[in-house]
Amino acid sequence: MSARPDKLLAADEPAPVSIYNAGGQSPFLLVGDHAGNLIPRALGRLGVAEAELQRHIAWDIGIAALGRLLADALDATFIRQNYSRLVIDCNRSLDVASSIPDIGERTLIPGNIDMSEANRAARATEIFWPYHNRIEAELDRRLRAGRAAALIPLHSFTPVFKDVARRWHIAVLYNRDPRFAQRLKALLDAERELVVGDNEPYTVNDATDFTVPAHAERCGLHHVLIEIRQDLIANQDGQQRWAARLARLLPLAYQQLLAAEI
Repeated sequence: MSARPDKLLAADEPAPVSIYNAGGQSPFLLVGDHAGNLIPRALGRLGVAEAELQRHIAWDIGIAALGRLLADALDATFIRQNYSRLVIDCNRSLDVASSIPDIGERTLIPGNIDMSEANRAARATEIFWPYHNRIEAELDRRLRAGRAAALIPLHSFTPVFKDVARRWHIAVLYNRDPRFAQRLKALLDAERELVVGDNEPYTVNDATDFTVPAHAERCGLHHVLIEIRQDLIANQDGQQRWAARLARLLPLAYQQLLAAEI
């Protein structure tokens, strides 16, 4: 089912991006590329069963709640995407096939097969760019005010992918600049009970990722992409525990990073 080329979202549908604690004073800017799982009505749920839209293929489970808790604990701003990564993936370059996937793990996405260019363009115009433009505007605002900024994309990963179990509890991801990630990993490793991934189960690279290359590396900002296993943050207790842990360790890692630059 295709949307009209001139409009995808109806006036009464949620905005593509939400900003939580917009006045936060922390240098950390938290972002959730896959925090929501909404589907525009014009797309008819993309031909996917409702149960599939609750799975990891549609969103990063637990990240919306975790991001708000962490924002409160740090007095940080949290910018999140509200629509499903199945509509358009806001952490993919628009010119790669996975930008609008036709399969998620083993689930076909019928509404993404044989799409018109108008449909594809509408998704980019109304969902992808408003989210990234809001991140850019916030970073520009801080730059003009002479405020420090560090970008922290928050993600979660499924504990089992294509029948393969993932042993990591949390992972730090990076591309060209590992400095923040290395310091945070060392602090997480010191927690002892954690299995911490170092660019696994995913990595950040120019061929797939958009947020870190476009907003952090391009501007020379400190950054670390954090991935947490979804079963650990699927409920409120887990979300609170992990928000408290990150609220304790992120500032320590950042302080170490700044001290090393003196």
